[in-house]
Amino acid sequence: QVQLVESGGGLVQAGGSLRLSCAASGDTFSSYAMAWFRQAPGKDHEFVAAISWSGDSTNYQDSVKGRFTISRDNAKNTVYLQMNSLKPEDTAVYYCAAGIYGSWSYEYDYWGQGTQVTVSS
Repeated sequence: QVQLVESGGGLVQAGGSLRLSCAASGDTFSSYAMAWFRQAPGKDHEFVAAISWSGDSTNYQDSVKGRFTISRDNAKNTVYLQMNSLKPEDTAVYYCAAGIYGSWSYEYDYWGQGTQVTVSS
């Protein structure tokens, strides 16, 4: 079992930056790939970024490539999502997840409660 708690969300103007954090507790954090997903009002849950258990591999949704960076610190049991050049269409609840490395929700067994990111135009 892994418990995940996200933080770092908030309100930011378009073009601004935020860094999300996801702190894990419970099972061995370094055993899991980690990912960020998001869900905007009225839209489906969508993949944002993933990182392998070692941090050697990362994958991003096309719309965030070059703007978002996922990273992890296994010593601190924490995964991060640095978000730069934010756009209003990035507004969503952001969730971190732990599982196997992939871009599909079903590949992740554990989920946090989510943190709201709102980007104003």
